Amino acid sequence: EDPWERLAALREATPNIALQMLLRGRNTVGYTPYPTEVTDAFVAEATETGIDIFRIFDALNDIEQMRPAIEAVRATSTALAEVCLCYTGDLSDPAERLYTLDYYLGLAERIVDAGAHVLAIKDMAGLLRAPAARTLVTALRARFDLPVHLHTHDTPGGQLATLLAAVEAGVDAVDAASAALAGTTSQPALSALVAGTDNTARSTGLSLAALCDLEPYWEATRRLYAPFESGLPAPTGRVYTHEIPGGQLSNLRQQAIALGLGEKFEQIEDMYAAANDILGNIVKVTPSSKVVGDLALHLVAVGADPEVFAADPGAFDVPDSVIGFLSGELGDPPGGWPEPFRTKALEGRSVRPRETELSDEDARGLQADCRTTLNRLLFPGPAKEFADSRERYSDLSVISTRDFLYGLDFEQERDVYLKEGVRLILGAESVSQPDERGFRTVMCTINGQLRPISVRDRSISSDAPAQEHADPSTPGQIGAPFDGVVSPVCSVGDAVSAGDVVATIEAMKMEASITTPVAGTVERVTLDGARSVEGGDLVAVVAPSP
Repeated sequence: EDPWERLAALREATPNIALQMLLRGRNTVGYTPYPTEVTDAFVAEATETGIDIFRIFDALNDIEQMRPAIEAVRATSTALAEVCLCYTGDLSDPAERLYTLDYYLGLAERIVDAGAHVLAIKDMAGLLRAPAARTLVTALRARFDLPVHLHTHDTPGGQLATLLAAVEAGVDAVDAASAALAGTTSQPALSALVAGTDNTARSTGLSLAALCDLEPYWEATRRLYAPFESGLPAPTGRVYTHEIPGGQLSNLRQQAIALGLGEKFEQIEDMYAAANDILGNIVKVTPSSKVVGDLALHLVAVGADPEVFAADPGAFDVPDSVIGFLSGELGDPPGGWPEPFRTKALEGRSVRPRETELSDEDARGLQADCRTTLNRLLFPGPAKEFADSRERYSDLSVISTRDFLYGLDFEQERDVYLKEGVRLILGAESVSQPDERGFRTVMCTINGQLRPISVRDRSISSDAPAQEHADPSTPGQIGAPFDGVVSPVCSVGDAVSAGDVVATIEAMKMEASITTPVAGTVERVTLDGARSVEGGDLVAVVAPSP
């Protein structure tokens, strides 16, 4: 579906409720910095479509990375800029040297000076413990005359105590979720918060009975999306060690499965902590958390020892997001750069420019068709997939969630409303045996009329020959480091030096370069274009120089 259409529908359905969204500073809603014109256009369009509050944050708590977004929100004259200090570490720990109370108060002062309307504490992983929440909220309310809003995740299971401590300390707003959707990587249950503050000086004023009446709806809705759960069945204290944000845990697990590492997730959690240490104990929130996650997945995929990697990163292929981070693409980390690791990792690698300029064509596009242009600039891959889907299948958002995800039941009809007064009645009657190409004929009904549809059954194995595997003991045989889509960037006959990129690989939003370990001449390229491969599959062969 088109996110702009969804936002407009939400605004129409809830005209009296404030709508809020996350805004990643210069990264807007993407993973890399964008020109200021893109931020300005996005904020203006989102405000016009229905957003009231922008929760602005930066992955490294860099106020200069947030300033353009703050100014864009203030320029609307109607929207509120709720600006975050992203919380990590434990400010109550006497051993904490970087993320201390003084650090957060200094950051809050810079946020206020930049023009924030509201101060937000964004606790991405659920690391903010009750004593620290009491200390931080008390200090913020004493020093600054701005509302304070607390957001946390209940991954460790104790964040209701954190919310109640913040309430006692004077916090103005906290985030909670319907009980049917609460807990673990989500927020604490709103019903528990309401019950915990009833008959006190800081009662929420919400009806506990009314909240409970909503729970069956959300329980049924959650069951529809069961395949996309985070995979965390219960709270875990391991989050205090690995510090993986709640919003990343589910994505990281899906990435691990896609890379063939689903059975090694506890090892990935440990490697995440090691990767964070290698990168300098950074604030971890999108997109910096993606950098740490990409490195952790990569190190597990290639079987690397983190200490060996940290000592000699030049001997390894490194995910593109890590190179971008080390080259300053996301700004400067609070604790400074991890040296000499950074210098070693960047040596001999191309460094991308920190900020791009908006082309004349894109500038005209923002004027002519702002939403479509923003979709393309911010999410080029998904935007193209969406446009292709709309062109081929029309508007699929009219299909119910259940039917879209799970398909039609045989001999049961479903109503699909295309628009007011226009309805289709759909049904599925039978499925044929597969033909020699693996296609089945599905007999459907549309308004009672039979329609045959030819569908490829992807569960049927292909007769295509298996991809050749690289022999690690043979110099010049270059294999894929993990499962993903590989795109060659070299040709037979090319002269290459050790460390040159011969292909790129992409898997679940993680991109990396595949380099040659030896100098010589490209003798073979096994792929004729972008293709899905498994880890260890042969990508290219380089004949070493004599």
